[in-house]
Amino acid sequence: MPHSSLKNWIPYQFDKQLCYWLNTHTEPFTEPFFDDTINKCKKMGNRYFTPVSRIEMLKEWADDLDYIAPTAFIFHVSRCGSTLVSQLLATARENMVLSEVPFFDDLLRLPFQGTGFNQNEVSSLLDAAIRIYGQKRTGHEQHLFIKTDSWHIFFYEQLRSLYPDVPFILMYRNPDEVLASHLKIPGMQAVPGLIEPALFGFEPDDITYNRPDIYTSRVLEKYLERYHHIINTDSNCLLLNYNEGPMAMINKIAAFTNTPISDGDLAAMNQRSQYHSKRPGEAFQEETQPQKPLYINKAMELYDELEYLVLK
Repeated sequence: MPHSSLKNWIPYQFDKQLCYWLNTHTEPFTEPFFDDTINKCKKMGNRYFTPVSRIEMLKEWADDLDYIAPTAFIFHVSRCGSTLVSQLLATARENMVLSEVPFFDDLLRLPFQGTGFNQNEVSSLLDAAIRIYGQKRTGHEQHLFIKTDSWHIFFYEQLRSLYPDVPFILMYRNPDEVLASHLKIPGMQAVPGLIEPALFGFEPDDITYNRPDIYTSRVLEKYLERYHHIINTDSNCLLLNYNEGPMAMINKIAAFTNTPISDGDLAAMNQRSQYHSKRPGEAFQEETQPQKPLYINKAMELYDELEYLVLK
């Protein structure tokens, strides 16, 4: 597949050393999650055959592409407004937003799955994949925001090594509110063992498989511990609390990343912010405040300490 043939194509799935490719046409990446974008593009074509390549070809084919380098990475503890922020950023046609791309997650987790890939190989493949995904597709793109999966905070050193000058946004929220949301609708990281426990730093005996509430609380502790380490050692990071509200967070991101936003785009973002992040046609309503279970206390202490760092 020569470089000119890569226009609008992305590697969307990885299995047994092979990449499966998808034509995204000129569709903007505006869905809440990149899984939704993949499903939409599959319905537009790609029905009769799926191009396949060896994984090593990513690095060769990514050379000399006309792409946007990352403007910022958005990390989050989940259920803390990151999806809505991504949706707001995507309303401006100058912004390309890649929200929880499954292919990036597949690559990052390869060393935890006994595949024989080491971190250096993964970093090289990931950099190539980001260049391919970040291709200029309409000619309007000027900024690339990458929203990670929540557990990608444990790949911080790897990503910082790849992108030493790119701003990192760290979004968070009161842990008991995050926990309550996961107990209603669990995310992947809230299901014990679904994400490799070693990624979180858990030992086999640490996992309480029959208590997802306690497990999720411990995951949140791990997230916030990582936040503390990062914010104390990396000056190119911005902490954002869900409580600040979506438009306040957008303004801080714009200032921190030197991303201009027009008055028209700000108005469109403000209008979009009134609706649910994952269900754009549904007006947003704040959930009732839950009671705090005792097993969330350590995560709450870490959260309070993080708030102190922001305020001092």
